Amino acid sequence: MLRSVAADLAAALGLLTRLPCGWLPQHRDAAGFAQSVWAYPLVGFGIGATGGAVLAAGLALGLPPLLAAFWSLAATLLLTGGFHEDGLADTADGFGGGRTAARKLEIMRDSRIGSYGALALLLALGLRATALAALPGGPLAQVLAAGAAAALGRGAILLLLRWLPAARPDGMAAALGHPAPAPLLAGLLLALLPLLALPAAWAALPLVLLAALGLGAMARRQVGGLTGDVLGAVAVLGEVMALSVMARG
Repeated sequence: MLRSVAADLAAALGLLTRLPCGWLPQHRDAAGFAQSVWAYPLVGFGIGATGGAVLAAGLALGLPPLLAAFWSLAATLLLTGGFHEDGLADTADGFGGGRTAARKLEIMRDSRIGSYGALALLLALGLRATALAALPGGPLAQVLAAGAAAALGRGAILLLLRWLPAARPDGMAAALGHPAPAPLLAGLLLALLPLLALPAAWAALPLVLLAALGLGAMARRQVGGLTGDVLGAVAVLGEVMALSVMARG
């Protein structure tokens, strides 16, 4: 049991971060990789909380709030390698630039970034930085809020995986498939758990759900379902929505 949990964590860490996790037990098949989705919000909370800690440290050192927020973003991007942001940019380029589903999917696999992707990245990073700079409360509240927003963004991934089919027969979305009820429920509970310490943050939940469902509906219409890039985009969008609500205090 403990070995399976550790392998799930290793799979989630290996996918969502650049942290070395080869020393942990590893899954050897696609089924194990798929069952690890419950750990995505947990890893997401760790990523966001790290950024929140950098934000709090910058403010304690006397940095202006917006500058401290950009350092926070730099820390999380270094931790993740910009994994979800890359998905957001590819999704924006594909949805905005292709005329057919096949062409959209082709564009999304192109490593080059276009104007739609660049604009999406600028907006997402600018909104996150501005919201982080406006988070109320002391250091602990800022760490919890940043962690909770990141956990909700990763939790939104699970909803789309359960709802929509993969747009391609290969790729990350196809490999993950539809999560079984047990890991899905565990992951969603973990995504909501940080909100228990942030009563005002519950207001973010409807907007995160709306953003995830809206992007999911767009993905179904544009390309017929999910890709790994769409999952990355929904994680970023969910986090942006959550931080925007939490910044109100």
